[in-house]
Amino acid sequence: MPADASELATEREFLAEARSQLGRMRDRVAALDGSYAGNWVSAEILEATLARRMEQLTDDPEIPLFFGRIDLVAGETSPTGESFHIGRRHVSDPDGEPMVVDWRAPVSTPFYRATAKEPMGISARRRYGFARGHLTAFEDESLTRPELTGDLSDGDADAHSEILEAEIERPRSGPMRDIVATIQPEQDVIVRMPLESTLVVQGAPGTGKTAVGLHRAAYLLYAHRDQLTRRGVLVVGPNKSFLRYIRDVLPALGEIHARQATIEEIVGDHAPVRATEPADVATLKGDGRLAEVLRRAVWSHVGTPEETLVLPRGSFRWRVPAYEAREAVEQVRARDVRYALGAAQLRHALAHRVLVQIEETGDALDDKAWDVLARTKPVRDYAAAVWPVVEPRRLLHRLLSDPEFLAEHADGVLTEDEQALLVWARPPRTAGSARWTTADLVLLDEITDLLDRTESVAHIVVDEAQDLSAMMLRALGRRAATGSLTVLGDLAQATTPWAARDWADVLEHLAKPDGHVEQLTAGFRVPADVIELAARLLPSIAPGLEPPRAVRRARG
Repeated sequence: MPADASELATEREFLAEARSQLGRMRDRVAALDGSYAGNWVSAEILEATLARRMEQLTDDPEIPLFFGRIDLVAGETSPTGESFHIGRRHVSDPDGEPMVVDWRAPVSTPFYRATAKEPMGISARRRYGFARGHLTAFEDESLTRPELTGDLSDGDADAHSEILEAEIERPRSGPMRDIVATIQPEQDVIVRMPLESTLVVQGAPGTGKTAVGLHRAAYLLYAHRDQLTRRGVLVVGPNKSFLRYIRDVLPALGEIHARQATIEEIVGDHAPVRATEPADVATLKGDGRLAEVLRRAVWSHVGTPEETLVLPRGSFRWRVPAYEAREAVEQVRARDVRYALGAAQLRHALAHRVLVQIEETGDALDDKAWDVLARTKPVRDYAAAVWPVVEPRRLLHRLLSDPEFLAEHADGVLTEDEQALLVWARPPRTAGSARWTTADLVLLDEITDLLDRTESVAHIVVDEAQDLSAMMLRALGRRAATGSLTVLGDLAQATTPWAARDWADVLEHLAKPDGHVEQLTAGFRVPADVIELAARLLPSIAPGLEPPRAVRRARG
């Protein structure tokens, strides 16, 4: 048997054994249940954890269990020159020794980045060819003796691999597939960037920016498992069709801890979308200046105390003069808190003034007295009159129905013509009967955040971000207020009238001005003539971007 055939047979045996061990790992999890937990709550959590683990260990026989191998240079870190098979998930033998190493593990990094000039501690790299899960070929690349590999590794970053090229150019059909076997060095750098970094990935067509963003999410879920599982990962796409297209990428990489949604679904809790509007109106509603108009409108509800607060308690009637109540309002507003929290703080500020008076009489009060006083009806009613409840839909209905109310809060922000454009020609009688648009829901989301802080997730991946309005970007940014984002898009492919023209502006609207911009310029799937045409048009469409370049080889 020829050496290559013998080696191929050995690798096929290894693949079969790895699949067998993956099945063993799954069977072991299947044998566990919630009975090991100490109580029903722990049992529910354990059952859910085991179900997720079972899903992660699912084996699709048509998807290769591994796609590469690296051989370490013999030395201090690897006395015998170990080899590691690189795959989509970790597989171990019964003794716990790795048979397949997760592509996200640090040991896998050289598979994507090593070159003959910088071998990163490996002596050789092997790529595998598969057909419907069946191992058909392999291709070796020597990192220490590149002359042994011919054109596969000539010492530069453009070393050619027939298997790699075939995988990159394999026709795509159905849902989007992962690119984990073909990630290029510049893509791998982006994938493995720190969680703390908000990152913009600008990429021309065919550069793999969407796949890179999803693989970054998978990497972060691996590297920061507890944090991201606890606080959540959100993938935002431009429409439901797109989400259906990408839905299988993360599960194929062993990750199921990510929610996928459109911007309409994210803000859809406020009201159903029942209408559309002209592009100029939607563009204006998406303008970042609307945030200031809404802020003014919300806080205009806080009044100025003019009467004394009287609180009967036993045989006493305790009083807070109007001037002290005004001081309390000013102190709360100076804290720059959310509107609803400010209302609660005002109640406690008024109660504190009563508490001081009571203590000055020598009456001893326990630690709960302050909170009890804040919840009394006189204090609650007084605070509610000064700091009333604001309902988002009613407020927006009034802004879009009442020209005078809008003018009061848009003065110096919007022109008179812009204000006239915003006001409904035929206002609905009530907020409940209003036919809200998507742009309206984004405004409602802004108002809701002014009232109560929006919950933040650990990381957000947003694709086609160039087509989002400033107000949509603000809606995403506040959902990553204590987290980070991976922002994907191409300024040259903007399709909406409110589209972004500069990534710095996008980062400002996301409240991440220190975010970093990376450009992917290598087009792996788009033919060279298309790339060249795009490069010629780029100076007039998006002059600040680097021109794309084609890396597909011409076919004879």
